[in-house]
Amino acid sequence: MGVTEPAPPAPPSVHEGILRRQSLRESAARTYARSLPIVPVRARGMTIEGADGRRYLDCLSGAGTLALGHNHPVVLEAIKKVIDSGAPLHVLDLATPVKDAFTTELFATLPPQFADNARIQFCGPAGTDAVEAAFKLVRAATGRSGLLAFTGAYHGMTAGALAASGGAEDVRVTRLPFPQDYRCPFGIGGERGAEVAARWTENLLDDPKGGAPAPAGMILEPVQGEGGVNPAPDGWMRRMREITAARSIPLIADEVQTGVGRTGAFWAVQHSGIVPDVMVLSKAIGGSLPLAVIVYRSELDTWQPGAHAGTFRGNQLAMAAGTATLAYVRENRLAERAATLGACMLARLQALAVDHPCIGDVRGRGLMIGVELVDPQAGTPTDGTDGGPEAPPDPVLASAVQQECLRRGLIVELGGRHSAVVRLLPPLTLTDEQATAVVERLADALEAAERAPHRRTMTGSAR
Repeated sequence: MGVTEPAPPAPPSVHEGILRRQSLRESAARTYARSLPIVPVRARGMTIEGADGRRYLDCLSGAGTLALGHNHPVVLEAIKKVIDSGAPLHVLDLATPVKDAFTTELFATLPPQFADNARIQFCGPAGTDAVEAAFKLVRAATGRSGLLAFTGAYHGMTAGALAASGGAEDVRVTRLPFPQDYRCPFGIGGERGAEVAARWTENLLDDPKGGAPAPAGMILEPVQGEGGVNPAPDGWMRRMREITAARSIPLIADEVQTGVGRTGAFWAVQHSGIVPDVMVLSKAIGGSLPLAVIVYRSELDTWQPGAHAGTFRGNQLAMAAGTATLAYVRENRLAERAATLGACMLARLQALAVDHPCIGDVRGRGLMIGVELVDPQAGTPTDGTDGGPEAPPDPVLASAVQQECLRRGLIVELGGRHSAVVRLLPPLTLTDEQATAVVERLADALEAAERAPHRRTMTGSAR
């Protein structure tokens, strides 16, 4: 792993005891621990070593947080430097050299036409708090209260962010159709499907009887992650910018998971060339430590002092780690690397579909990749662009593939509307050899899951 001599594996009883105590002590809301019953004790780059001595290739990367993988040397050195300097670790929102270096590096990575007239608000350390801050900002600036969001979205787990997400039950946010090729809501797909979605949005906003409250802002993800790894078409992104600008509706780009090179551009909005009014940033900007900010047009800065605050918005270690990460990604052109390697992985995974009808679709952008698994016996797979019936999603198979991946030393996550999309979020430092290993292990896991004698019974009972 490129670290010092590994510690001897813990006895099985120790490994199992930790997992048992976790299940007894932690809440029923725990998530990753249920599908990934491992006890990480060491990690470097893409590799995690468990307490039982097993090693795994990590394609979860802290849900996209670890742009440089685990414990990258530049990150560790940045953290160590702050600790050794005697600098205060808790400063609320006071100015510090560490914060100044972070904001300087962050603004250097932003689209120039945005950064030249921007302000930054440091929020509580989670991305969901930054989403809440963005909503408060645009409501204060516009005097309006309505919000526009999209089907399949995920913006966090606090009340306001959850209300704008796809799974909300108490809906107080106007929902708009998000364009998809494979499961187009209009049964069209492609550019025409995206155009219909845009026209739907435009018509609703201009319809005096449309029932949509006057919007304070529109929030969108350039690539929906939890929604199933659905990249927004560049043309549609430009239409959303045109529609909102013409109606003085602030456009909020949620780049919590898509930022810092993940999609093959430093910020995913750069693929379409749009300039949003607000960008929500978290995850990778903290270099593996908690940090969240919003950056926005200065004209929106109508807040009064204390309008948004948070005790831990001055995380000095995260700012130092974030500065090192942003600089490393920029200087080593890791966004371009993600675009090239991601395209290769997409092609290899798409080739698997020839021999595996259960692969309904392979999609993504850069190193944000999704493989949607379907039940081909329950429908006729199509490319989703001709209005024909796609095969239904197969969450049972997806879960089985995830477990078979784990047995082969590969950590993957599931997502999508029905948790039937196998998601890959490897670090941007992924090597060619590791990329090949990921695809091979996933292919092997898929074959094993398909061969499982109980699969047909489980699939049938799940519907």
